[in-house]
This record gives sequence, structure tokens and C-alpha cells, in this order.
Amino acid sequence: MSREWGAKGGGGILHTIFFHRYFPSIRPSSIEVLDLTLPLVADPELETLIDTRVGQLIRQLSSTSSPKSSVRGSLVVQFFEKKRRKGGGLGWFTGGAKGDEEVCWESWCLEVTLATPKTEMERTKVMKAIGSTLQKTAMKIITLVNRDKDHIPPITTSETNPFPFHIELNPRVEGWGKGIGMF
Repeated sequence: MSREWGAKGGGGILHTIFFHRYFPSIRPSSIEVLDLTLPLVADPELETLIDTRVGQLIRQLSSTSSPKSSVRGSLVVQFFEKKRRKGGGLGWFTGGAKGDEEVCWESWCLEVTLATPKTEMERTKVMKAIGSTLQKTAMKIITLVNRDKDHIPPITTSETNPFPFHIELNPRVEGWGKGIGMF
């Protein structure tokens, strides 16, 4: 994506995901990005969060890019189910902790490449590529959310948003391998 369209395109894709996975009552709306109409969740808090995260990613990539190359980053959206933590036999190890824990039931990774076109011809090529990529990505999201529904947990709460979510910027891969220098 170019800097000028990064926020709009990235935000449009995130809104497409949330439009299909955000379960509170919403007022549907849409956004136009490069002649492509994408769904928009008209929720001020969600819009602010999406704008903030996409803006942070664009700023981060812009600060690390050189004028001669493109830079990559990612945004990960995760949806969680709150489950009651069970106290168990390892009370001393877990502190006998009971309460809620968040269990991820769906994760989306949005890979972003920030391009720096130098000429008007390069800019035209980049804009065409962005439009094509946005359309393919939106269609892929729609296909996946309509096909894969069995993993969505039942709504068991009357909270406004039954499933907490996180939008992470360039998440680090977690696990023992990274922590102790294994690969």
C-alpha cells in the first residue's frame, strides 16, 4: 500500500472482518476505497480503535522505510470467548486461580506492504495493485466468514459485545522456541 491509501485500505479490510464478526447491534454503513465499496461498522469506539491501530502501523512502517524499498508489517485481529477458569490440582502452581480466561476462537492476519512509488507511472501501478488486492482480500474474507461458522461459540451473555477482541500490531511469535533461542 502507499502511505496515502494505507490507512483507508487497511481500515476498510478490518471493517470488513468486524462487519461479519462483531455481534452487537450495529448500524451498517459503507466506505469507498478505490472504487470498491466495503462494509463499515458504524461504532465510534471500534472506528477509533481501527483508525488508531492502522495509523500506528503506517507510522511505524514509514519510520523504518527507505525511499527505495517497500516495508512489511502486519495487523492481527483475534476474537475471544470468555471461559470460566477451572481451579484444579495444581493450585500452588496456578495460585488456585479461578475466574475468566480468554480463549481465542478466531484470528485474522493482515499482511501490509508499504510501497514508496517514485514516479507517476509507479504510483499508477501501485494504486492498481492496491485496488486489486483490496478486492481479492474482501472477497476472501466474505467467502471464509460465510463458509466457516461452526467454530463460533454460542452467545451466553447479555453483554453488549459477547466476544472480546484484540488488534495487535506486528505481533511477536510466542513460544518456547523464541524465548530460548531455538528455531
